[in-house]
Amino acid sequence: MKMLERLREFENQYVYVKWALGGDYGKLLSVGDDYIEFAVIDTETMEYRETIIILASLLLEVSIGGADVARIIAEVSSKMSMHE
Repeated sequence: MKMLERLREFENQYVYVKWALGGDYGKLLSVGDDYIEFAVIDTETMEYRETIIILASLLLEVSIGGADVARIIAEVSSKMSMHE
């Protein structure tokens, strides 16, 4: 199974993405045939900073779970419940 096929299962979830020029936490918005669309989250303010499109050949790592990703999910969730 190719990486992008596997990533399609995780669309609209929070992940850590590392690519050739950097790495950030954010939300995987969509997966195309040769790219991903990724909304970067500023971990200090928990606000969306920017949306980027990354060419698949530049992807090095995508972390779907783990303590840091869980922390981001918890902080985003608590911020959402505060605004409701």
